[in-house]
Amino acid sequence: MSDSYQFNSLNINALKEPILKKLSELLDKTNSKNGWRKLGEIAGNDRRFRVSGNDMENCSLKVLELEGSPSRSLLWLLGDQGCTVKYLLEFLEAMGHVEAIQCLKPPGIKIIIQPQSQAVLAGQTVRLGCHAAGHSNIQYQWFKSKEEVPHGNSPELVINPVHVNDSGFYICRVNSGGSFQFSQWAQLEVCDITAVYGSMFNSTEGRLKIAIQPQTQKLMIGDTLDLECGAVGKPLPKYQWYKNGAPLKDATKKRYTMHDITLGHQGKYCCRVSNELEHLWSREVEIVIDDINIFGDSYSDSVKPGCAERIDATDKVALLIGNMSYRNHPKLKAPMVDVYDLTNLLRQLNFKVVSLLDLTESEMRNAVDEFLLLLDKGVYGLLYYAGHGYENYGNSFMVPVDAPNPYRSANCLCVQSILKLMQEKETGLNVFLLDMCRKRNVYDDIIPNVEALRVTANIVFGYATCQDAEAFELNSTGFTNGVFIKFLKKRLLEDEKITVLLDKVAEDMGTFDPTKGKQALEIRSSLSEKRALTDPIQSSGCSEEIMARNLQWEKAHELPESMCLEFDCGVQIKLGFAAEFSNVMVIYTSIVKKPEDMTSCEAYVTNFTPDLDVDPKETNKVTPEETGSYLLSKSLPEHCLYTRLSSLQKLKGQLSFTVCLQGKFNSMDDLVDWRTEVNIGKPLIAKLDIHRMVRRNSCLQTCHMPHSPSHSPAHSPSHSPGVETHYHQHYPQHYQNSYLGVYHHNHPLMTMGGTMPVDNECCMYSNLSSYNQEGESYTVSASRVNIPIETTADINELQTSFIDSLEINNRYL
Repeated sequence: MSDSYQFNSLNINALKEPILKKLSELLDKTNSKNGWRKLGEIAGNDRRFRVSGNDMENCSLKVLELEGSPSRSLLWLLGDQGCTVKYLLEFLEAMGHVEAIQCLKPPGIKIIIQPQSQAVLAGQTVRLGCHAAGHSNIQYQWFKSKEEVPHGNSPELVINPVHVNDSGFYICRVNSGGSFQFSQWAQLEVCDITAVYGSMFNSTEGRLKIAIQPQTQKLMIGDTLDLECGAVGKPLPKYQWYKNGAPLKDATKKRYTMHDITLGHQGKYCCRVSNELEHLWSREVEIVIDDINIFGDSYSDSVKPGCAERIDATDKVALLIGNMSYRNHPKLKAPMVDVYDLTNLLRQLNFKVVSLLDLTESEMRNAVDEFLLLLDKGVYGLLYYAGHGYENYGNSFMVPVDAPNPYRSANCLCVQSILKLMQEKETGLNVFLLDMCRKRNVYDDIIPNVEALRVTANIVFGYATCQDAEAFELNSTGFTNGVFIKFLKKRLLEDEKITVLLDKVAEDMGTFDPTKGKQALEIRSSLSEKRALTDPIQSSGCSEEIMARNLQWEKAHELPESMCLEFDCGVQIKLGFAAEFSNVMVIYTSIVKKPEDMTSCEAYVTNFTPDLDVDPKETNKVTPEETGSYLLSKSLPEHCLYTRLSSLQKLKGQLSFTVCLQGKFNSMDDLVDWRTEVNIGKPLIAKLDIHRMVRRNSCLQTCHMPHSPSHSPAHSPSHSPGVETHYHQHYPQHYQNSYLGVYHHNHPLMTMGGTMPVDNECCMYSNLSSYNQEGESYTVSASRVNIPIETTADINELQTSFIDSLEINNRYL
């Protein structure tokens, strides 16, 4: 006799109290069309039951009692007359009361324990469990793919010992009477490492452990790169391969294979192995590509017919700055995505990358100072900037997030000044990618006569837009790239001369309808050699300069070690750290162990060092996206609480915070709190102290810049009208050659123009006072005071031509 038949034959007065209570609440709340009165009417029309008008009146009087229910009274009346669940279901179906019918459905099969995917070593014992409830007579049937597993008729499938050919997907069918239900699929991976480790390798049952490590390889151009990383653990491990610290696209399997390799594939590789509970890193291995041509000769000794000699870099370094959260100007969205994508691509090309978001003027100057320390003879230097900016008389100015409204050159960094300082380092290649508008700043009337740069080769400017034009970013519901990086990232890894690569990007941008005729990539170059971003690094030994450069870069990218915290109550909490940018870090917390008698517990972080100004409402989120970490979320472990700390460059001292634990035990009704203090020192860029206004031994500050943060008479050009400031008198003429502000010399104008971004509104405002070339003050006409330049006409035109819900905005002011 089936469970369903037994349930339907049950007298309704014998139903469990929760079912009767729920049913009564539904019938009491509903109206006369399908409430308890309708039920009494339908039941009274059935000859098997008697429901008189007096009975209905007595039921209605139950509302006068404290916890009285007319429905419950009616149900008891029907039950006393022998009404079963079957008859009650017929009445409810006639009423059309779907919710009440669901209350009386017989309990179905419910799988309460699902089989779990796992990776194990060959020779171990494997147990896949599936347990169900809801019926008294339950049978189990295990399948591997479509084939039934012999003797797999119990809740637990045991394979002892397990072999490699047992790998596959398993599922369990649960049967009871005429109904059945399938479990979830469980994947079983069996790793055989006896050929590598023999019987010496031991694995902790269920814990994540790497069993097969990738191996260092020396290959030739055209060979196949094949890396393997194998792990065991439960749940099933996931894989993500990295090259030079950057995640590789679509490299999420145990094996990473690349055919027809080039010199661009040379670098350091490792694999991140993770599951829902923990993560591990494989060893980092170096892949060396022997640059041998088809004739068997080295590129350094021989050259292919018709090809130029392959050029090497002594090192590659890049500084990427994305400014978005402006205090006095429209905020931007795309720079974060652009800097993140460019960082990952450049790391694959063996660049040492420093990526920074939202820098003030002093922070930008100090970041450039640190960048210059990484440069040396033959080094490839790349500077990428995305944010508000402008161009005056061929000079490009990058606008910090704290720039006043209006701003002028005193508040900005001059790109051409940075180039001059890079030239002094005798770099092998200088690449400037400026993703900003190049509109004229009508509120900056200083004519910058620039001291002529030295005649050196291998300088490349990639402007996101043409002179006196705007750059744009896509405005959509999610985070997207700006127009320039949207097309650049598709080409950046190509083994092409840098100018040829940028030419291809320009052609790609020309096919983009929303910005056609409004934004076009402009390339300016003095490249005299076939230099590419993919050029290999051939350092001349381990010199002191190289060691110092590596140490400086490593300081800016040192993350705290993950740690486990033990509390007196027996709870163990794991703290992990991940870098999203050089000045943005994510802390994730998870509970890895708790006592059996603890019914609930939660761990969170709070009380951060005041320097970072952390909003408690933005911390301890269930998903990384809730913290604003949209780009790193796929690389973070699951089932944690996440906290994103930005602007680490502002950290003056060590970073400390409190880890709080709240728990409840079976024997106690109240929550109990535990707290512990954690100090993780200075993570990432904080070690370089770029928050300081004055840098000692700084190649930027020793120039005594008139517009430096420590010397500018109008650091924020908002001084009173009519105040004269003759700051040129305070500095010898030879000190005014090179700085990150503006040049004030009567030299010929530099022909290499700059770039900058503009947004919906223009931040190029004028103030009542300005200065001419001699430093004398003069008054600007009242018609130009604090009047924004409107650029919305172009935006509206673009919006009407764009596809679906996407919009185009002027990218930068």
